[in-house]
Amino acid sequence: MTNHRSTLGDYSSVVCFKAVITGVEDTLGPDGAAVVFTRAGRVRGHNLAKELGVSNTNPSTEEITKMLDGAIGKDGTRLTGVANVTKQGDDYVVDCFDTVCSAGEEQGSDRRCTFTLGAVQGALEEITGQTFLAEQTESVLRGGQYDRFVFSPL
Repeated sequence: MTNHRSTLGDYSSVVCFKAVITGVEDTLGPDGAAVVFTRAGRVRGHNLAKELGVSNTNPSTEEITKMLDGAIGKDGTRLTGVANVTKQGDDYVVDCFDTVCSAGEEQGSDRRCTFTLGAVQGALEEITGQTFLAEQTESVLRGGQYDRFVFSPL
């Protein structure tokens, strides 16, 4: 991975990222911001999978878990930890923890993990060669063990 900033490195504050999210929400409203951040995440996820050289490789769910967690977890960009990727029928279910989107939010918050969901969606689409409808079905902010995303093939 290339270091894009010579002095400060590639990582920045969760607080600053969250300020971008809330600022865009204030400008576009929550639904408009969700569209923007989900799309931005999808683009990032597609590009990440291409950079990793895993386009259309369709590996096992265990391999996808390791790949995603390595790329966007603690040893990668630190967007989120990926606990596991499973299949339920044709759907992929991805359990994430310490998502940047949920960071600093109070319990009961209605915050959605739009950028994170989009990034995982884009990576899965690039890895599997499929297109998915994405949905966040659980949130750590609303009693879930994980921020859970379900990806259903279109």
